Order: sequence, then structure tokens, then C-alpha cells
Amino acid sequence: MRAVVFAYSNVGDRCLRVLRAQGVDVPLVVTHRDRPGEMIWFDRVADTAAELGLATEFADDGTELALVDAVVQARPDVIFSFYFRALLPDAILRAATRGAYNMHGSLLPRYRGRAPTNWAVLHGESETGATLHAMVAKADAGEIVDQQTVPILPDDTALQVFAKVTVAAEQVLWRSLPSIVDGTVTLRPNDIERGSYFGSRRPEDGRIEWAQPVARVYNLIRAVAPPYPGAFTELFGIPLVVAKARRAPFAAGEAARVPPGLHVFGDDIVGICGDGGRIAIHELRAGGERVSPATLRALLALAGPSSP
Repeated sequence: MRAVVFAYSNVGDRCLRVLRAQGVDVPLVVTHRDRPGEMIWFDRVADTAAELGLATEFADDGTELALVDAVVQARPDVIFSFYFRALLPDAILRAATRGAYNMHGSLLPRYRGRAPTNWAVLHGESETGATLHAMVAKADAGEIVDQQTVPILPDDTALQVFAKVTVAAEQVLWRSLPSIVDGTVTLRPNDIERGSYFGSRRPEDGRIEWAQPVARVYNLIRAVAPPYPGAFTELFGIPLVVAKARRAPFAAGEAARVPPGLHVFGDDIVGICGDGGRIAIHELRAGGERVSPATLRALLALAGPSSP
């Protein structure tokens, strides 16, 4: 079987390796170039393709017409999309004689759309997963080939969950690929009316509102913790990013009620939420530099009682 692969990030890397391990001929890999200023914490599919000796095109370099022509020339039986950043146009999907399939990082039909792992953590879900489905014009709406569930533990960050989703994607593709190759694959409905759709997240969506309940604040911190942009509050107009944190009870001797916001108790930086819940902040950053409890205490003293 010949497959053209559109791929990016860790899921793209692992799924491309699964195809090669099962003997699929991959005449063309299409990926993205790094964005200017982007933190590259993930595996580059371009590097994977080079390692495997596969021809590569960058979707960002040319026109859609040129990309369609390159795909058609590759004569694919199947097209796969593994965490590629864009929807594939019909002209590309039609080039595959035996179908086109996408790997999505959620348990469809839930969390269709962008950043599914981050949204699942933000909403306090206890599980998510990976879904292989047929590609259609609408995002993440095609019939389902297979799924794999993974747990989201109470203190998991989105990065930790994404690592689990990557393994789940590898497992789903490994067990689904033989039926796709021999033409016996079966599909089941993807009832999007019973699911959910979410758009992309922006760095400014990570602003902490300390007046919210502790569960909501903590889920935000986990959902966008580095290497994602991070949940942040501001002091003197300077963003302070909560890089590492845990929920914690009030320590003995603390006041039963203090205003929501950042505080320093002894040598501990603490975030107090609107319902009185407490978040122990183990790493606070400003401009990439770690902020010590002593530094924060001095800044809070300067800011006075109206500090965040």
C-alpha cells in the first residue's frame, strides 16, 4: 500500500514510524516548517522523514495547487493526517483511491477541533484518548475506525496527558493498519451532535482569575503549563507565569480567610482562590526567570492591598 502522510509533532513522528514498521510505502511526507520564535519541545516530522529516507514537502512553502499536484504524482492508495495543522482540501482527499484517515487526540465525538488535550484538562476530564477516523470536509466528523482511552490523573499537566495520547495514537494505528491495508476496515458512526467542538487557544486565554473556584484555577494551570504558554497573573503589568503548582490545604496558623490572589506565607508562594481554596506554587516565572518568595514578598508589599 502507498500512503501520502501529512504529519506534525510527536503523534506525527510515532505514527509515521508505525507505517514504516508495517511495511507501508510512503512516497511523500508533508509537514510544516517551524514558526518563528516557536519553542520546539516536540519531535520534528521533517527530521523523522529524513532519518527514514522519505521525500518531504513543506506545506508552508508553496501554493495549494502545487501541493495537490505533488500528492497526485505520488499516486497514494491512502492519505493519512497525523496532527497536521490544517484541514486537507477535497482535491487532496480525492487523490487517495482507498480513503483518507486522520488521527485525532480525543475520544470523538468529544473535543473535536483544536488543542483537544488542553481543553480536556481544562475541563477537568478524567480520561481522553486518540481516535482514528475517516476524513471528510468537516473537521473531525468522519466515521470512526478505532479509539484508545487514556486516564487523566488529578495532577496531570497537558504535556503529561499528551505523552499518553501519543502512545494511544501509536496503538490505535498499529492495530488498525492491517485492516486498512487489506481493505477490510470497518467504520462506526461519529455522532457529532452528541459531541463537542473547541477552537484554538491563545496565550492570553491563560490569564488567571483568582476569584474563581480553586478547581477551575488549578485546571487552567495544568492545561497550559510549560512548554505551553502557561497560566499567568500580573503584577505591575508584568506577567507572572505559574509553571509548577499543586492544590494544597491551608497550612496551620494561616488566616482562615485571605483575599484571592498571590501571597507569600513563610517561604511558600501561594495562590488563594475565590472559594478559599489554596494552590501551592512551586515555580513562578517572570520573563523566563524564576521568582523567589523573597522577591515576590517585596513586590507584593510595594503593590499594597490591591495586588492580584
